[in-house]
Amino acid sequence: MDAILSLEKLHKEYEKVVAVHSIDLKVPRGSVFGLLGPNGAGKTSMIRIITNITLPDSGKLSFHFQNSKISDPMNNIGYLPEERGLYPEMKIGEQLKFFAQMKGLSAAKAHENIQYWLKRFEIEDWANKKAQELSKGMQQLIQFIVSVIHDPELLIFDEPFSGLDPINTERLKKEIVELSKSGKTIIFSTHQMSQVEEICNEIALINKGRFILEGELKEIKNRFKKNLFEIKYHGSFPNSEINGFEITIKEEGHAIVKSLKECSYSNLLKTLSDYVEIYSFTEILPSLNEIFIEQVTLAKAKKEEEHE
Repeated sequence: MDAILSLEKLHKEYEKVVAVHSIDLKVPRGSVFGLLGPNGAGKTSMIRIITNITLPDSGKLSFHFQNSKISDPMNNIGYLPEERGLYPEMKIGEQLKFFAQMKGLSAAKAHENIQYWLKRFEIEDWANKKAQELSKGMQQLIQFIVSVIHDPELLIFDEPFSGLDPINTERLKKEIVELSKSGKTIIFSTHQMSQVEEICNEIALINKGRFILEGELKEIKNRFKKNLFEIKYHGSFPNSEINGFEITIKEEGHAIVKSLKECSYSNLLKTLSDYVEIYSFTEILPSLNEIFIEQVTLAKAKKEEEHE
């Protein structure tokens, strides 16, 4: 796997509380990588180590950037923190220029990139406003621009939609998708798992500083599927098990069927077509939230067994 970032046995404790527990991880280049877990799971602690805000107690992290002209790896990372980080009294245009030049851009290139992003978000008139004059959602858009202004290879977004209204949430999602299409690698940290399913292709589920599951999103969802199918139909649906299929829910024109053994979609459709006229047929895949709860519950039960 071509990884842009590698973590090896990364470990961090705060006053005997383990925030990151000897984690190994490779983030594939060009992926939108979802770092998922509840508040306090260790996501932000890991991100702070990656961005050199804090140091690990032990372990190693390595960056594999393609742009060798950038001597400081931190200048090839864009970080959108969950906490607001703008200067309240400073004008937006001046802040963007300051942060861009801090990341190594010349004054001319900083100006060019600032104009591009302000125009892209249709907020050119914000340049002369102070940060404290903007709403929390507006400040979040500015911080997003700060994170991408220097055109880094790796982007890290920690709860990027926090404080945004639905319209600006969609705008930011669109930008994240476009950045991914342009070849950027994106780490997207959140506890809102439904958001991740829309834009991520790789994920890692973390709980109490440990990874409980990681891999390609589609493969994980298929791995934990329960062989359930939703059917919308017209006609008289059977009342009980039929040829290896159990009917778990049946209403007028709608049913949920569970396959009791390995069976192709075509066999299921053929079996059902003997009874009803089918309007739609959809396999039900578990949500990430359902998978996470199941895996945490299993891990807890296993730990309790080990201590008995």
